[in-house]
Amino acid sequence: MVSRRQARLIRIKEMKATTGEDILLSNLAQAIGEPARTRMLLSLLDGHARTSTELATLADVAPSTTSAHLNRLKDAKLIRVVIQGRHRYYSLYGPEVAAVIERLGVLSGRTTKRFVSKTPEELRRARSCYDHMAGAVAVALHDQFLRERWLVSDGGSGSDAYQLSDAGTQRLGRMGIDLKEVRSLRRRFAYPCLDWSERRPHIAGALGAALLRHAAKKGWVVRELDSRALRLTRTGQKNILEHFGIAV
Repeated sequence: MVSRRQARLIRIKEMKATTGEDILLSNLAQAIGEPARTRMLLSLLDGHARTSTELATLADVAPSTTSAHLNRLKDAKLIRVVIQGRHRYYSLYGPEVAAVIERLGVLSGRTTKRFVSKTPEELRRARSCYDHMAGAVAVALHDQFLRERWLVSDGGSGSDAYQLSDAGTQRLGRMGIDLKEVRSLRRRFAYPCLDWSERRPHIAGALGAALLRHAAKKGWVVRELDSRALRLTRTGQKNILEHFGIAV
């Protein structure tokens, strides 16, 4: 007859044998945890694809070891590669990876003291987080969208997703954002992404990407060369105040 303790040990062994989640999570952590690979991932957070030569320079590693690092990141499904002619271009696997890297940046700076951002001002104010906007301006937009109830919870149990209210739909529609197209994309519509420099959420998902595309197209923000930084123009300041009621 099997005792309770023996039965419990058997169940634990069965769980370990069937899930394998510990191994998968450990492999993912090891792929991210090597400093050179971490620098590669951080350099791709601006949403741009880069060649192995560019990534080797940014990560400060020898070209001879770059392929091994990139293969490790590909195997972990953290990056993807697109081949065009003789060139290979590497980018993050998707916005979910960007969100993970952003959140790890928050954890790495966790402290019990009052938070004071040490991020350089040009990055702290506005920057890209893969395909959406991050930084103080993006956090201010997120907060205003919630205050005005343009964004509301989708109502799902335990869900962190947002939906646009009728007022929010009208507001963005008047700006010329094609919400029908945004909603048709095969990705999460909108959700809070914890901001690395501000330690508060900004808007991620298809809606966050659409807002950044609109801002760039209208000249509200200008992407700085070889940087995640976004420079907010006077036109951008004026229009963000006009459309959203916040001074940035």
